[in-house]
Amino acid sequence: MANQEIERKFLVKGDFKPFVTKQTKIVQGFLSTVPERTVRVRIKDTQGFLTIKGIGNASGASRYEFEKEISVQEAQDLMAICEPGVIDKTRFIVPTDNGLVFEVDEFYGENEGLTVAEIEIPSEDTSFTKPEWLGEEVTGDVKYFNSMLMKNPYKNWK
Repeated sequence: MANQEIERKFLVKGDFKPFVTKQTKIVQGFLSTVPERTVRVRIKDTQGFLTIKGIGNASGASRYEFEKEISVQEAQDLMAICEPGVIDKTRFIVPTDNGLVFEVDEFYGENEGLTVAEIEIPSEDTSFTKPEWLGEEVTGDVKYFNSMLMKNPYKNWK
């Protein structure tokens, strides 16, 4: 498949903020959260996006992804018909020494206290140096998918 997303996901256990080069406010909702396809509406600062993701492979690291930029007004209109729940977070960009980038999401609201880092890689066997602040790997663990955090937020896990 042409639009393949390959990423690994980790919990964050330390202070990553000294390494941040950029940050973005993100609010998102889901039009569909069925496992075979999630349809996400997202507002990143002043841009809107509609994203469709397919089901993950066996490792959970790869899946089909289609994304289209839409206006913020269109995104707000679609948010009004999303499933209940909203994901509210700040995404921090942390570059690595080999040209890859960690996207660290700090969640608010119902998911306050959860911080997760993802790294998008060219292939599943791509190696990278794990920074000190990176914790346990949770790639493929569905409870950390944003679509599941909306249904069963972090505050309910305890």
